[in-house]
Amino acid sequence: MEAIQSWVSNHKLGTLGGLWASGIGASLVANSRTGSPMKPSLRLIHARLHAQALTLAVLSGAAAYRYYEIRAFGPKPQAHVPSPTVAQLAEWELLTPF
Repeated sequence: MEAIQSWVSNHKLGTLGGLWASGIGASLVANSRTGSPMKPSLRLIHARLHAQALTLAVLSGAAAYRYYEIRAFGPKPQAHVPSPTVAQLAEWELLTPF
């Protein structure tokens, strides 16, 4: 289970794209088997709506999971970065091309 979670977190766009494509395919198959009198263009529109709803549901679930994960373990500690001095800011202003 841990390996699947790490793969999904590393390949977020691919996972969502695959989910979206499978949602369209499943919706098209479901609508073609019913023998409905819908035109193919209308079937495609319905398939896209179903796939987008599925994607939104998965994104909402992932956001809720992330929220509760951060809440349970607390935020990650941030590295302390010292603020720049006036001399460093002036040097940066002089060296930037714009």
